[in-house]
Amino acid sequence: MPVSEHQVIDALRDVHDPELGASIVDLGMVKQLEIVGPAVTVTVALTVSGCPLRHEIDNRVRSAVGGLDGVESVTVNQAVMSPEELAGLRSRLRGPEPEAWSSSSRSQGQRLGHEEGRANPFSAPSSRTRIVGVSSGKGGVGKSTVAVNLAVALAATGRSVGLLDADVYGFSVPAMLGVAGAPTMGDGKVVPPEAFGVRVISMGFFVPDDQPVIWRGPLLHKTLEQFLVDVDWGDPDFLLIDMPPGTGDVALSMAQYLPVSEVYVVTTPQPAARRVAQRSAYMAKKLNLPLRGVIENMSWFRGPDGARLEIFGSGGGAQLAHELGVPLLGQIPLVPALRQGGDEGVPLVVSQPTSEAGEALRAIAQSITEQSPARAT
Repeated sequence: MPVSEHQVIDALRDVHDPELGASIVDLGMVKQLEIVGPAVTVTVALTVSGCPLRHEIDNRVRSAVGGLDGVESVTVNQAVMSPEELAGLRSRLRGPEPEAWSSSSRSQGQRLGHEEGRANPFSAPSSRTRIVGVSSGKGGVGKSTVAVNLAVALAATGRSVGLLDADVYGFSVPAMLGVAGAPTMGDGKVVPPEAFGVRVISMGFFVPDDQPVIWRGPLLHKTLEQFLVDVDWGDPDFLLIDMPPGTGDVALSMAQYLPVSEVYVVTTPQPAARRVAQRSAYMAKKLNLPLRGVIENMSWFRGPDGARLEIFGSGGGAQLAHELGVPLLGQIPLVPALRQGGDEGVPLVVSQPTSEAGEALRAIAQSITEQSPARAT
């Protein structure tokens, strides 16, 4: 007796997406089903092209459907969800959107901004979490790459770590960590995905990659608040914040919400980058955010003969640290593997932890842990 569509769907209900933890039927991932005699073809819509778990999903579907009586062969085709389907999936996973993440609230002109009385768990005196802001004066210096690798390096030491991608306009952290799944909802809170031991939240989970975020200051302020208050971070040892470059609204919001944030400035060696980074550092000082150190990225490149080539000059990080009266925590060489790790979603401290750049990043993470926690001033 040939298998029925109802039987196949029932079998597929037991197939769970390994990352999202829910049935592929309930998630709307079963796009098409075709039964011709004993041959069954299932088309599964993945959340992203090249999903790293696509082979596992394929195997689970074949196993579930192939075990049915009357089925002799199973073919699994894989497609990619459309933006509309992906938006529907995100909505099902997280329930009603927080106000600042809802396009309808923006189009209706609702007031956005701080809601009085909402407790920020990280500002409570009992909070043991160290807030580490990774900033830069300008884009293109590798700030997000440094933030991601430092977060993973800290997690590798056994510490619990969260990473908040506050670079709302230029979010890149989910891709750098290889996170394909969307946040879920639990007990009225957004549960952030985890990769390499790091819990992460980013605007990249809530808007398509090709959609620009065109927001004014109050909405940015509100979003940062919701990332802190409405996300179930647990009680991490460290919460790293990948700040947007420059001296804009997010830095002002951090001063309000997280007055004990420790700020670390990323620069490259050349004088122009140092001068711009200096502005970011001085803004942190004016806002009474404790400035704790300078990190120099792209410090040198090693040629085939092992010689150090200072492509972007030298001394900028050390000079900036001297001017600010803080330590230069480390110098990170310019290596293709660091860029490749971000593109492929596997940070360098995971793929090449003992490389020159990997050692430098892990040493910087160690220096951060050895500093005493900041205190509000």
